[in-house]
Amino acid sequence: MRIRISRRVALAAGALALLGATTAPGVAMATGGRSDDSAKPTVVLVHGAWADSSSWAPVMERLRKDGYPVRAIANPLQGLTGDSAYVSSYLAAIDGPVVLVGHSYGGAVITNAAASDPDVKALVYIAGFIPAKGETVGELAARSSPPIPLISTQVPAGTDVSIDPDHFREAFAADVDRTTAADLAAAQRPANTRAVSDASVEEAFRTVPSWSLITRQDHAIAPDLQRFMSERAGSHTEEVNASHAVMISRPGTVTHVIEDAARSTR
Repeated sequence: MRIRISRRVALAAGALALLGATTAPGVAMATGGRSDDSAKPTVVLVHGAWADSSSWAPVMERLRKDGYPVRAIANPLQGLTGDSAYVSSYLAAIDGPVVLVGHSYGGAVITNAAASDPDVKALVYIAGFIPAKGETVGELAARSSPPIPLISTQVPAGTDVSIDPDHFREAFAADVDRTTAADLAAAQRPANTRAVSDASVEEAFRTVPSWSLITRQDHAIAPDLQRFMSERAGSHTEEVNASHAVMISRPGTVTHVIEDAARSTR
Protein backbone atom coordinates (compact mmCIF):
# COMPACT_ATOMS: atom_id res chain seq x y z
CA MET A 1 0.00 0.00 0.00
CA ARG A 2 1.36 3.43 -0.96
CA ILE A 3 0.89 6.31 1.43
CA ARG A 4 0.87 9.78 -0.07
CA ILE A 5 1.95 12.75 2.05
CA SER A 6 0.90 16.21 0.94
CA ARG A 7 3.58 18.77 0.10
CA ARG A 8 2.44 21.05 2.90
CA VAL A 9 2.50 18.30 5.52
CA ALA A 10 5.98 17.30 4.36
CA LEU A 11 7.17 20.89 4.60
CA ALA A 12 5.78 21.29 8.09
CA ALA A 13 7.26 18.00 9.27
CA GLY A 14 10.64 18.87 7.83
CA ALA A 15 10.65 22.26 9.51
CA LEU A 16 9.81 20.76 12.89
CA ALA A 17 12.51 18.13 12.54
CA LEU A 18 15.11 20.77 11.77
CA LEU A 19 14.06 22.97 14.65
CA GLY A 20 13.78 20.10 17.09
CA ALA A 21 10.54 21.48 18.44
CA THR A 22 6.95 20.42 18.67
CA THR A 23 5.61 23.84 17.72
CA ALA A 24 7.13 26.23 15.21
CA PRO A 25 8.54 29.34 16.92
CA GLY A 26 6.79 32.60 16.34
CA VAL A 27 3.36 31.02 16.10
CA ALA A 28 0.74 30.67 18.81
CA MET A 29 -1.59 27.77 18.06
CA ALA A 30 -5.06 27.03 19.37
CA THR A 31 -7.67 24.50 18.34
CA GLY A 32 -11.05 23.77 19.74
CA GLY A 33 -10.55 20.04 20.09
CA ARG A 34 -13.79 19.43 18.22
CA SER A 35 -14.28 16.67 15.68
CA ASP A 36 -15.44 19.13 13.02
CA ASP A 37 -12.32 21.34 13.14
CA SER A 38 -11.07 19.90 9.83
CA ALA A 39 -14.24 21.08 8.09
CA LYS A 40 -13.45 24.70 8.92
CA PRO A 41 -10.71 26.90 7.49
CA THR A 42 -7.68 27.71 9.57
CA VAL A 43 -7.79 31.30 10.81
CA VAL A 44 -4.34 32.90 10.69
CA LEU A 45 -4.01 36.11 12.71
CA VAL A 46 -1.29 38.67 11.97
CA HIS A 47 -0.78 41.53 14.42
CA GLY A 48 0.48 44.96 13.51
CA ALA A 49 3.01 47.41 14.92
CA TRP A 50 3.15 48.11 18.66
CA ALA A 51 1.35 44.86 19.47
CA ASP A 52 2.12 41.14 19.59
CA SER A 53 0.32 37.83 19.11
CA SER A 54 -1.16 37.96 22.61
CA SER A 55 -3.33 40.89 21.53
CA TRP A 56 -5.46 38.33 19.67
CA ALA A 57 -6.13 36.25 22.81
CA PRO A 58 -9.80 37.31 23.32
CA VAL A 59 -10.54 36.65 19.64
CA MET A 60 -8.70 33.33 19.66
CA GLU A 61 -10.77 32.17 22.64
CA ARG A 62 -14.02 32.86 20.78
CA LEU A 63 -12.86 31.27 17.54
CA ARG A 64 -11.66 28.21 19.43
CA LYS A 65 -15.04 27.81 21.13
CA ASP A 66 -16.64 27.90 17.69
CA GLY A 67 -14.39 25.12 16.46
CA TYR A 68 -11.92 27.01 14.30
CA PRO A 69 -8.25 26.02 14.11
CA VAL A 70 -6.29 29.19 14.87
CA ARG A 71 -2.71 30.38 14.47
CA ALA A 72 -1.40 33.76 15.59
CA ILE A 73 1.87 34.57 13.85
CA ALA A 74 4.51 36.75 15.49
CA ASN A 75 4.98 39.46 12.87
CA PRO A 76 8.69 40.47 12.84
CA LEU A 77 7.87 44.17 12.20
CA GLN A 78 11.19 44.59 10.38
CA GLY A 79 9.98 45.68 6.95
CA LEU A 80 7.05 44.94 4.67
CA THR A 81 9.07 42.89 2.19
CA GLY A 82 10.67 40.62 4.77
CA ASP A 83 7.61 40.41 7.00
CA SER A 84 5.43 39.34 4.08
CA ALA A 85 7.91 36.62 3.12
CA TYR A 86 8.03 35.46 6.73
CA VAL A 87 4.24 35.09 6.93
CA SER A 88 4.19 33.37 3.52
CA SER A 89 6.59 30.72 4.82
CA TYR A 90 4.17 29.82 7.61
CA LEU A 91 1.20 29.78 5.25
CA ALA A 92 3.03 27.22 3.12
CA ALA A 93 3.02 24.82 6.06
CA ILE A 94 -0.77 24.91 6.55
CA ASP A 95 -2.96 22.40 4.72
CA GLY A 96 -6.43 23.39 3.56
CA PRO A 97 -8.26 26.69 3.25
CA VAL A 98 -7.07 29.70 5.21
CA VAL A 99 -8.74 32.89 6.38
CA LEU A 100 -5.93 35.42 6.71
CA VAL A 101 -6.52 38.26 9.17
CA GLY A 102 -4.40 41.39 9.60
CA HIS A 103 -4.65 44.19 12.14
CA SER A 104 -3.20 47.63 11.37
CA TYR A 105 0.18 47.21 9.63
CA GLY A 106 -0.62 43.49 9.54
CA GLY A 107 -3.15 44.36 6.84
CA ALA A 108 -0.33 45.41 4.52
CA VAL A 109 1.51 42.20 5.33
CA ILE A 110 -1.42 39.92 4.47
CA THR A 111 -2.08 41.87 1.26
CA ASN A 112 1.35 40.82 0.07
CA ALA A 113 1.71 37.41 1.74
CA ALA A 114 -1.59 36.01 0.43
CA ALA A 115 -0.61 36.46 -3.20
CA SER A 116 1.73 33.47 -3.05
CA ASP A 117 -0.75 31.00 -1.50
CA PRO A 118 -3.84 29.79 -3.37
CA ASP A 119 -5.22 28.29 -0.16
CA VAL A 120 -5.96 31.76 1.24
CA LYS A 121 -9.68 32.00 0.56
CA ALA A 122 -10.52 35.21 2.42
CA LEU A 123 -8.73 38.29 3.70
CA VAL A 124 -9.93 40.13 6.79
CA TYR A 125 -8.70 43.62 7.61
CA ILE A 126 -9.18 44.72 11.22
CA ALA A 127 -8.58 48.48 11.33
CA GLY A 128 -5.98 47.59 8.75
CA PHE A 129 -3.84 49.15 6.07
CA ILE A 130 -4.75 47.96 2.57
CA PRO A 131 -2.04 49.35 0.30
CA ALA A 132 -2.18 49.31 -3.47
CA LYS A 133 0.81 48.17 -5.49
CA GLY A 134 3.64 50.69 -5.17
CA GLU A 135 2.23 52.39 -2.06
CA THR A 136 3.96 52.45 1.30
CA VAL A 137 2.32 52.29 4.69
CA GLY A 138 4.04 55.56 5.48
CA GLU A 139 2.34 57.31 2.57
CA LEU A 140 -1.04 56.06 3.72
CA ALA A 141 -0.36 56.83 7.38
CA ALA A 142 0.48 60.42 6.46
CA ARG A 143 -3.20 60.88 5.62
CA SER A 144 -4.15 60.26 9.27
CA SER A 145 -4.29 63.28 11.52
CA PRO A 146 -2.96 63.99 14.06
CA PRO A 147 0.19 61.86 13.72
CA ILE A 148 0.94 59.20 16.34
CA PRO A 149 3.46 60.40 18.99
CA LEU A 150 6.45 58.15 18.34
CA ILE A 151 9.82 57.57 19.97
CA SER A 152 12.77 56.51 17.79
CA THR A 153 15.58 54.18 18.84
CA GLN A 154 18.69 53.45 16.81
CA VAL A 155 19.26 49.70 16.50
CA PRO A 156 21.73 47.59 14.49
CA ALA A 157 19.13 47.11 11.73
CA GLY A 158 18.34 50.83 11.43
CA THR A 159 15.70 52.73 13.37
CA ASP A 160 12.87 51.31 15.46
CA VAL A 161 9.86 53.38 16.48
CA SER A 162 7.40 52.88 19.32
CA ILE A 163 4.50 54.88 20.69
CA ASP A 164 5.34 57.25 23.54
CA PRO A 165 4.00 55.33 26.59
CA ASP A 166 2.57 58.55 28.00
CA HIS A 167 0.30 58.83 24.97
CA PHE A 168 -0.25 55.15 24.17
CA ARG A 169 -3.79 54.89 25.50
CA GLU A 170 -5.13 57.91 23.62
CA ALA A 171 -3.38 56.93 20.38
CA PHE A 172 -3.94 53.17 20.37
CA ALA A 173 -6.37 51.95 23.02
CA ALA A 174 -8.68 54.76 24.13
CA ASP A 175 -11.57 52.41 24.94
CA VAL A 176 -9.44 49.97 26.96
CA ASP A 177 -9.17 50.36 30.73
CA ARG A 178 -6.14 52.26 31.99
CA THR A 179 -4.40 49.29 33.57
CA THR A 180 -4.68 47.16 30.44
CA ALA A 181 -3.59 50.08 28.27
CA ALA A 182 -0.55 50.64 30.50
CA ASP A 183 0.35 46.97 30.16
CA LEU A 184 -0.01 47.18 26.38
CA ALA A 185 2.21 50.27 26.30
CA ALA A 186 4.90 48.57 28.37
CA ALA A 187 4.85 45.40 26.25
CA GLN A 188 4.53 47.05 22.82
CA ARG A 189 6.88 45.76 20.12
CA PRO A 190 8.68 48.52 18.20
CA ALA A 191 8.55 48.52 14.41
CA ASN A 192 11.48 49.18 12.12
CA THR A 193 11.05 52.17 9.84
CA ARG A 194 11.25 49.81 6.85
CA ALA A 195 7.76 48.70 7.82
CA VAL A 196 6.50 52.06 6.57
CA SER A 197 9.04 52.68 3.80
CA ASP A 198 8.95 49.37 1.88
CA ALA A 199 6.59 49.60 -1.08
CA SER A 200 3.78 47.09 -1.43
CA VAL A 201 4.29 44.78 -4.43
CA GLU A 202 1.11 42.69 -4.42
CA GLU A 203 -2.64 43.30 -4.33
CA ALA A 204 -4.09 40.01 -3.11
CA PHE A 205 -7.46 41.68 -2.56
CA ARG A 206 -7.88 41.82 -6.35
CA THR A 207 -8.34 38.06 -6.49
CA VAL A 208 -9.23 37.07 -2.92
CA PRO A 209 -12.54 38.20 -1.32
CA SER A 210 -11.96 40.59 1.55
CA TRP A 211 -13.74 41.89 4.64
CA SER A 212 -12.89 45.05 6.54
CA LEU A 213 -13.81 46.19 10.04
CA ILE A 214 -13.62 49.98 10.29
CA THR A 215 -13.08 51.50 13.73
CA ARG A 216 -14.88 54.83 14.05
CA GLN A 217 -12.96 56.00 17.15
CA ASP A 218 -9.53 55.16 15.79
CA HIS A 219 -6.73 57.67 16.49
CA ALA A 220 -4.02 55.60 14.76
CA ILE A 221 -5.61 55.11 11.31
CA ALA A 222 -8.30 57.67 10.53
CA PRO A 223 -11.71 56.07 9.88
CA ASP A 224 -12.03 57.96 6.58
CA LEU A 225 -8.73 56.47 5.43
CA GLN A 226 -9.94 53.01 6.42
CA ARG A 227 -13.11 53.58 4.40
CA PHE A 228 -11.13 54.76 1.37
CA MET A 229 -8.85 51.71 1.40
CA SER A 230 -11.73 49.29 2.02
CA GLU A 231 -13.81 50.72 -0.80
CA ARG A 232 -10.87 50.63 -3.17
CA ALA A 233 -10.26 46.98 -2.29
CA GLY A 234 -13.94 46.09 -2.77
CA SER A 235 -14.15 44.75 0.76
CA HIS A 236 -17.31 43.77 2.60
CA THR A 237 -17.28 46.39 5.34
CA GLU A 238 -18.63 46.75 8.84
CA GLU A 239 -18.11 49.60 11.28
CA VAL A 240 -17.86 49.67 15.06
CA ASN A 241 -17.43 52.38 17.69
CA ALA A 242 -14.01 51.31 18.88
CA SER A 243 -10.39 52.36 19.14
CA HIS A 244 -7.47 50.92 17.19
CA ALA A 245 -7.19 48.16 19.80
CA VAL A 246 -10.56 46.75 18.69
CA MET A 247 -9.47 43.12 18.99
CA ILE A 248 -9.13 43.75 22.74
CA SER A 249 -12.02 46.13 23.34
CA ARG A 250 -14.53 44.52 20.94
CA PRO A 251 -13.39 40.91 20.44
CA GLY A 252 -16.92 39.69 19.77
CA THR A 253 -17.33 42.05 16.84
CA VAL A 254 -13.93 41.09 15.43
CA THR A 255 -14.78 37.40 15.74
CA HIS A 256 -18.12 37.96 13.99
CA VAL A 257 -16.42 39.54 10.96
CA ILE A 258 -13.80 36.77 10.77
CA GLU A 259 -16.46 34.06 10.95
CA ASP A 260 -18.49 35.79 8.24
CA ALA A 261 -15.44 35.58 6.01
CA ALA A 262 -14.81 31.96 7.04
CA ARG A 263 -18.32 30.90 6.09
CA SER A 264 -17.71 32.26 2.61
CA THR A 265 -14.99 29.67 2.02
CA ARG A 266 -17.42 26.75 2.12
